[in-house]
Amino acid sequence: MITLGIESTAHTFGIGIIKDKNVLANVKDSFTTESGGMIPSELTRHHEEINEKVIDDALKVAKIKITDIDLISYSNAPGFGGCLSVGQDVALKFSKKLNIPMVGVHHSVAHLEIGRMLFPKCKDPVLMYASGANTQIIAYEGKKYRVFGETLDQGIGNMIDSFARYIGLGFPGGPKIEELALKSKNYIELPYNVKGMDVNFGGILTNIKRKFDSKEYKVEDICFSLQETIFAMLVEVTERAMAHCDKDELLLGGGVACNKRLQEMCQIMCDERGAKCFVPPNTVLVDNGVMIAWLGRIMHDAGYKTDYDKLDYYPYQRTDDIDVFWR
Repeated sequence: MITLGIESTAHTFGIGIIKDKNVLANVKDSFTTESGGMIPSELTRHHEEINEKVIDDALKVAKIKITDIDLISYSNAPGFGGCLSVGQDVALKFSKKLNIPMVGVHHSVAHLEIGRMLFPKCKDPVLMYASGANTQIIAYEGKKYRVFGETLDQGIGNMIDSFARYIGLGFPGGPKIEELALKSKNYIELPYNVKGMDVNFGGILTNIKRKFDSKEYKVEDICFSLQETIFAMLVEVTERAMAHCDKDELLLGGGVACNKRLQEMCQIMCDERGAKCFVPPNTVLVDNGVMIAWLGRIMHDAGYKTDYDKLDYYPYQRTDDIDVFWR
């Protein structure tokens, strides 16, 4: 069976094509800026303008025709409403045109399931899901992916991007902040906001903005200190979740997990616990269509049927709202 997955939750419109567990194509087009951040209406317009080209490019990479597709999968939650609507409209168009089933899937759950596909030895991990809008520590318990810790305000990626925009780096800012951080080893004391199993980034963002405005600190030192602090916060609550759930596997997911320093800190923690750390390649850590295709495929194989009369998308649906009937 060949499945085409459509990712359109935020700044990326991505198409993934898989045949069983084999990835045939993973093509995307992401909205970027030289200054400023994501404006929802501009993201929607971006997806509307480029979706046909991305699909055509993916079919060329996969060396197949659109008529070879057996199943359409698309992200229906969570995300910007306009972006989600584009993905759903494209999926519905091809579902009707080709007379094939379509499956709406949860973006956050897809991050976890693609890791389990890539690493067959990763049976029951804790997932550190660190992306732009999402920061959650997730584990499977009782037919749901339970959230054992999360951000109390904004996602870790959005916070990093906010500071990057503030200092004129544009969007996305994470890779640029990481590059600046590599130029320093001088740690500046910052607020450390862990509240039980949750984290909070707003106060840290205010603090580093003030430090930047004061001209008393090098921007490289601020970036280095920012990463060391917020990543330590994430690793702390992740380790606590692993201990609480009695799990010895950690899986990383989300675009922020591409950061090499975060990966290094996670590996150190796992080594000290005698646990295994699984890090997918960057191409599936960031938003991508492959993970959407894979989750759609396993949901379909487990018997999921789309009710076309109740077709919808869910901008605010949580990870722990989903019934994991396929496990």
